[in-house]
Amino acid sequence: MPNPRREFLQLLAAGAAAASIPTPSRSATPPRYKAVAFDAFPVFDPRPIAAPAERLFPGRGAELMNAWRSRQFEYQWLRAMGGRYADFLQATEEALVFAAKAVKIELGSEERAKLMAGWSDLQAWPDAAQSLAALKRAGLRLAFLSNMTEAMLRAGIASAGLDGVFEHVLSTDSIRTYKPDPRGYQLGVDAFGLPREEILFVSFAGWDTAGAKWFGYPVFWVNRLGVPPEELGVTADGMGRGLADLVTFVEQRRL
Repeated sequence: MPNPRREFLQLLAAGAAAASIPTPSRSATPPRYKAVAFDAFPVFDPRPIAAPAERLFPGRGAELMNAWRSRQFEYQWLRAMGGRYADFLQATEEALVFAAKAVKIELGSEERAKLMAGWSDLQAWPDAAQSLAALKRAGLRLAFLSNMTEAMLRAGIASAGLDGVFEHVLSTDSIRTYKPDPRGYQLGVDAFGLPREEILFVSFAGWDTAGAKWFGYPVFWVNRLGVPPEELGVTADGMGRGLADLVTFVEQRRL
């Protein structure tokens, strides 16, 4: 049976290779990072989104969440491929409805609203504020570069007490696509006005690590879940379990 996720990633890999964007330069001494672009989830903790599922559906919460997560990204990528864009929240809610049907859970409007509410009240991981402050003290420019909408990102910034930390809040919603479309990663280059080699991309998921590397970013993977890398022919430049590891990685390369 065709795998939409794999097909989409292969298609975008080919597109990135053939794109007219200049090829990153290669030198014996990598350029110093001047900016850091974060996916949302190295900073925001998604675990509370799942908490209501078990309360609402005792003994079935994990099953529902696993089905929801998988379909959430598949719907985003399928819509991007098919030219039928819908923003992160819409695709996520549609995926939840499908997931509930797939695992045969009766999902009423009240339960659906409670599960979706977590996306509007994101909190930061415990290590986020201190680590982000350390990066700013080091003179690095910071941005979000996420598939979430700008409104979602700004609400999370406010909820997490991170106002004034990020120079740019970049959402692929502004160009009606989703990472790993190379156009999504280009947003960081355009906003910072820097060569991609000088922008460190910080990923949460293995597929985003691969997409950013295909584009030409150096990548640090905050692998909080301890999952293996995707088998997509690229490797992160650095990896750790939290943002403190990112700070150490950056400091070592700025000596």
